[in-house]
This record gives sequence, C-alpha cells and structure tokens, in this order.
Amino acid sequence: MPKYQMIAPNVPNMPWQDKPENEVLAGPLWRYSENPIIDRNPIPGVARIFNSAVIPYEGAFIGVFRGEQTDGIPHIYLGRSQDGIHWDFEKDKIPFVDEEGNSFISAYAYDPRLVKVEDTYYIIWCQDFYGAAIGMAKTQDFKKFVRVESPFIPFNRNAVLFPRRVNGKYIMMSRPSDSGHTPFGDIFISQSPDMTFWGMHRHVMSRGSNWWESLKIGGGAAPIETSEGWLLFYHGVSGTCNGYVYSIGGAILDIDNPSVVKYRCKNFLLTPEKWYEERGFVPNVTFPCATIHDPETGRIAIYYGAADSYVGLAFGNLDEIVDYIKDNSSVSWTDTEPGKR
Repeated sequence: MPKYQMIAPNVPNMPWQDKPENEVLAGPLWRYSENPIIDRNPIPGVARIFNSAVIPYEGAFIGVFRGEQTDGIPHIYLGRSQDGIHWDFEKDKIPFVDEEGNSFISAYAYDPRLVKVEDTYYIIWCQDFYGAAIGMAKTQDFKKFVRVESPFIPFNRNAVLFPRRVNGKYIMMSRPSDSGHTPFGDIFISQSPDMTFWGMHRHVMSRGSNWWESLKIGGGAAPIETSEGWLLFYHGVSGTCNGYVYSIGGAILDIDNPSVVKYRCKNFLLTPEKWYEERGFVPNVTFPCATIHDPETGRIAIYYGAADSYVGLAFGNLDEIVDYIKDNSSVSWTDTEPGKR
C-alpha cells in the first residue's frame, strides 16, 4: 500500500525502468540506462532538441520540443511517441495562429511546458515580447494551436501552469528576470479567473543557501498533486569558476495555498554527472520540464534537458521522493510566509 497518493489519471503504460541494484545513488532518482533518449540532429534543420515537455495523450504520448535550428534560432516542434522514449517529430515547427486563424509565430520560442487543465492543453514558453517574456497557446486536438494573450510583461521566464484551479483560480508559476542571462531569480505564482488577466502575485521561494541553488531557481515540471501537497521539481543554478551548473531540486507546496512551501529539500535530486549532462553545447545542465506519473504504482518519470543538447529521462517512486524531501527539508522564513507584502 503506497504511503502517499497522487491525484491524477492513471498511466499504466508510462515509461519505466527499475532502480539499478548495484549503483550508488546520490538521491531518490535514477537515470534511464539508455540516455539520452533524444540525440543531436534529430530532424533536418534542427541541431538539438532539449528542455522539452511531454504528456499522455490518447493511450500514447505527445510532446512539445525546443528545437534549436541550425541557424541558432529556437522554435517549438511537435513530437509523438508510443512508449514515451522513442519519438517521431513533425518536420516543421508548430504553426501557431491567432484567434482569427491568422499565422502568429513568434520570432523565437524556447523551453516549452505542456499542461492539461480541464479539457484544454496549454503550451507555455519563453519568447520575444519586446524582451524575454512568456508566450501561451491552447489546443484541444494538437492540430490547431491558438495563441492566447501573454500573461506577463517582460522580463520573465520559466512559466509553468498548475494542472487544476486552486480556490477557483488558474495558477501559474514564473521566474521574473532581466533581459540577459539572468544572474538571479526567485519563483513566484500568479492567479487568474479566466486565463487572460493575471494578478494576485505571490512569492514562493527564494534562491537557496545550498551551493547547487545559490544563484537562481526556476520552475520545472508542472506540479504533481499529492496527499502531502504539490510536489514540485524545479531547477537550481550555481555559479562556478567554469560557468553555471543546473541541478534538479524538489519541494512540496501547500495544496490550498501554493505560495507556502511545506518542505524543501536541501540536497539536489539530480545534478550533472553523466557525459551527456556535463558535455554539450552548454555544459553541466540538468533542466526538468515534464513528468509522466502513475498514481496506481507511484511511479514518476522526469524528462529533463541535458547540456542544452539532449533529452534525458530519470525515474523515481513517489513515496521515496516525498520521504527524501521531508527527511532533508530546510525551509526559510521567506519560503513559509504567504508571499504577500
């Protein structure tokens, strides 16, 4: 009998690999032995796919992928998979349109997330809006992708929707930033009654005192609803003499007031250690963007970008992950306050 419960649809065919018996693990996660699941030059004109998001769909899996084109400009591509590991991609970037059906493709788009809320799938990404800001689109059939209003003014990144309303409001996580490669950043949430007008902004977490998240943090995969609260996988960044290092962290937010952090793991859950994480276009990056999870078994698969060059897959069990976060929790007063000043 599982110790904790996930509140989500069952996904019995989710990708999975059992924990290795003879490998020493630094935390509750382990990597897929055949990583990376997406290599360089996956389709013509695209040099690298990374920092991408997937979701169960019609008995299989579908995803939105950051495709770094050979001209260096990132755009979002659609991919489909039967097993969540082997992917087939559309050769052209997603043809976003406006409400009238006119082509409305941003100058660039990167680091997409994909979240189902009620009967609609939302894609959220970073784009140019007179500076780096958040773009959004919706679809119900993955054939027509309609842009919706940008939720925030520049500068902002790492927007992630919660998979259901909280207290009747849509909730979005983001990381306010600046116009460059932001050397700072905390996580905030914002609320909306209609997915158009966003306000009631609340601070969630500050960058941590731990080495792996001492520079900045940002949202990762869409939070998972559990009996302990919202399970959040996020990224933490440290600065070293050889550049930034991106690691994966874990926290649990209050289920009814997600600006309040109940538990926050002082240790990383995953940090660059394998060749495909340490060596690439941008070295030393593990960047979570999505999970596939099955409440029946407690299994969780985390999709993460590796070294801005590949997509990796890691696995964990809900009970072990939650216990690890709670056993190694260290929260600050800015974590536990309501986030309103």
